[in-house]
Amino acid sequence: MSELLPYVEGVLSASQVAETAASIAAMQEPSGAVPWTTGEHVDIWNHVEAAMAMLVGGQVEAAERAYAWVPTMQRADGSWPMKIVAGEVDDERGEVNMSAYFAVGLWHHWLVRRDLAFVERFWPSVRAGLDWVVGQQLPFGGIRWTPTEEGALLAGSSSIYQSLRAGVALADLLDDPQPEWELAGGRLGHAVREHRDLFLDKATYSMDWYYPVLGGAVRGDAAFALLETRWDDFVVPGLGIRCVDTNPWVTGAETCELVMALDAIGDHRRALGLLADMQHLRAEDGKYWTGWVFGDDVNWPHEWTTYTAAAVILAVDALGEVAGHASAGSGIMRGTSLAPHFSELALECGCASADELARSAGRPS
Repeated sequence: MSELLPYVEGVLSASQVAETAASIAAMQEPSGAVPWTTGEHVDIWNHVEAAMAMLVGGQVEAAERAYAWVPTMQRADGSWPMKIVAGEVDDERGEVNMSAYFAVGLWHHWLVRRDLAFVERFWPSVRAGLDWVVGQQLPFGGIRWTPTEEGALLAGSSSIYQSLRAGVALADLLDDPQPEWELAGGRLGHAVREHRDLFLDKATYSMDWYYPVLGGAVRGDAAFALLETRWDDFVVPGLGIRCVDTNPWVTGAETCELVMALDAIGDHRRALGLLADMQHLRAEDGKYWTGWVFGDDVNWPHEWTTYTAAAVILAVDALGEVAGHASAGSGIMRGTSLAPHFSELALECGCASADELARSAGRPS
């Protein structure tokens, strides 16, 4: 079966991808939950990412058990708790980015498997989750990261933009329109493009730098320009990218997410280079170390994480279209199969929205 799996010539073979997918499945709990690493906590975002990676890596049964577990932890308001340990809630706060991401996973499953019954089974859970998420939107367009904390996170809100596009694609597939998601997506995309200064300041983290591109709100020349602003702050040639700009620590998951952001804007040369650079984190049985402290030259923390392995597989699948072989879900981060980008309507930030500009020009909105 491995010859049908994604691969990138000269970086990872299909059999190596299969081995890495199996390493994720080996850490899956009997319930179907996928923790960060054995004995650690589960969060819905990373759990769904692991399911996506297992699906394209040939671990179909494990992936579908992972999806079946997700609704079992959903609460009546549509949210999921932030941390779950051994089936018990460890941090009960609802986090918007985590509660939105099931939409991306379900749309990805549809792209790969074309199983309408599977989509219909989990659509109510996705719909409830996104309804709760859009209810946390702030007037400037960002999404409050939890109901009990002030402010919106740029990386999380950028990911939600992708989740809303996936959600609308699912809604179109099932003929269950969700116009309020489209309005929320228009305001959110505008905020990520034009009002990044209004999000909570997490600029020391590389995720805040590249996630507006990875989530899809920033594209074209603006995306290239944004990635150039801090390239030298975060990218360590030959090793990958830093998690935070203050520490000599490169991390595999962040590196592979930047790979997918670069792929999304067509910068395949740098994407392939970074994917190759981070392979020093590969361990036995296809597992991946979380990171590497350069200077001290040690892996830290001393753990192999499912989310790192998952990011590797999804990055390979993305680049497989131009440098090897890819699955039908490889465009999930490029957004080519998602619902169209949202119109900037009914903005509450004080900027002129598309409908206002159309009216002022005498055109129908």
